[in-house]
Amino acid sequence: MLTPLAHLGYFETVEKAPYDHLRAVDAIRGYVSKLPQGEQDYLDACRAYTDTLYTRRMGSESRRYFLDKTPAYSLVLPFIAKLYPNARYIVLTRQPIAIFSSYAKSFFEDDYEAAYAFNPILERYVPAIARFIVDKPVPHIFHVKYEDMVQDPETWFHRICEFLDLKYEADAIEYGKHKHDDQGLGDPTGVKQHSRPVTSSIEKWAAELAADSKKEQIVRRMIANLDPNDVRVWGYEKADLFKPLDEGSFSATGHGKKKKEKWDKHKVERWALRKLRKNIHHNWIGKIVRKIRFTCDVLLR
Repeated sequence: MLTPLAHLGYFETVEKAPYDHLRAVDAIRGYVSKLPQGEQDYLDACRAYTDTLYTRRMGSESRRYFLDKTPAYSLVLPFIAKLYPNARYIVLTRQPIAIFSSYAKSFFEDDYEAAYAFNPILERYVPAIARFIVDKPVPHIFHVKYEDMVQDPETWFHRICEFLDLKYEADAIEYGKHKHDDQGLGDPTGVKQHSRPVTSSIEKWAAELAADSKKEQIVRRMIANLDPNDVRVWGYEKADLFKPLDEGSFSATGHGKKKKEKWDKHKVERWALRKLRKNIHHNWIGKIVRKIRFTCDVLLR
């Protein structure tokens, strides 16, 4: 919800829009400059919008907190910090290579090249989150590493509850045992596989790269672009990121015979999208799609 709001024109803008976004930027900034309190009035208006949606979704005045989580918020953290300066921020970092491996598997069927071409997430997210941790634009930030969390979930969840001033409930760690009404738009494969945090995914990436030199080359190029200081802020040393792979100290369990995956709705959708998108700007499918889009634009204008 916050990402589009951050790109309405005052703080950030979009490259393409169904209107003259450059004029909109000039107009909204000019308008805000004439308000009694300028930017603060604009932030108050944005906050009224998000507060209304948050509180009405909570539905009960007895509820104190609403959790809004998505990786994309990493790229608009300066805006969110201005919007909610007194909110409590939980920053979860993970070994960068493991992040990209999970991302490619969950959304691109392990196609590292396609995943990187679509979104170079490490070069974008690592410096953005590191800057937020270092600059501390808000007073309440709790930083936890994924590896620490899954190895000792009870301890770290207890600390998070203390940070949020919430009662610790150990049963919350067993998330797979509870029914969840809402199906989110996040990682469609990872959480479903387990009922609680597990450590099996910590160095899974190393076995994947060891079995595919092309994937390893892609990842090494990505890591080379990261600032060592940013990686250190995340809780890791850039020089040690490939250590499990270089020293062969990882566990290769589960990488012998590939487990057959079930073809659920999400897997079918991912497969279809990858096939349709491939070379779409140059093949016959793309030509048909462009003709259909043109026809629809004519009919709907």
